Amino acid sequence: MRKNASDDGRYERKDTSSGKPMFNLKASNGQVIGTSESYSSASARDNGIESVKKNAPDANLDDQTA
Repeated sequence: MRKNASDDGRYERKDTSSGKPMFNLKASNGQVIGTSESYSSASARDNGIESVKKNAPDANLDDQTA
């Protein structure tokens, strides 16, 4: 996730089934690796994306696969 977060092309901007803006973060193979909460507006969603881009590359790693 940290590797893909800074690439704007990895974000799929869409709406929930109830019409609320949200986004998915995808890996280079197209697999969804993160799904956002629903937002009140498209601009709030875009601010969420910018926050992930800014903070994810330096986030602590919590590997729960073991």
